[in-house]
Amino acid sequence: MAQVLPATDSLKMAIAGMSSRIVVDLSEARVYSYWGKQRIATYPVAVGQPGWETPTGTFKVLHKQLNPVWKQPITGEIIPAGPDNPLGDRWIGFWVDERHHIGFHGTDDEKLVGKAISHGCLRMRNKDIRALYNQVSLGTPVIVRP
Repeated sequence: MAQVLPATDSLKMAIAGMSSRIVVDLSEARVYSYWGKQRIATYPVAVGQPGWETPTGTFKVLHKQLNPVWKQPITGEIIPAGPDNPLGDRWIGFWVDERHHIGFHGTDDEKLVGKAISHGCLRMRNKDIRALYNQVSLGTPVIVRP
């Protein structure tokens, strides 16, 4: 369960714009949200499976999207926003190359959170990705540790 300090949405947005950062610990399968030195939340995540590992390093939030469309990375099938979309209703992207996008998103199968099961993304419970979405802004640092 996430441990979040109570705050209004406008306060969360102000916090995100000042000195927030996200730290992902792949070995713990957890993401930590910070404002300055203060940890404001922690959430479990599913991480990349063998062959599709989540990239490590220092990144920044590049995209935020409500109701994202998903392109299946192997078949190229396009899945529109809605209840059948495995990304849920929030996307926070922090890594991209010419073929793939990596980020945080919800999942339609929350029992997989905490496992190495994704194609490199960080899957979160839908309520958790909604909270994290409100804690970050474009440019927020994302540190992914092994």
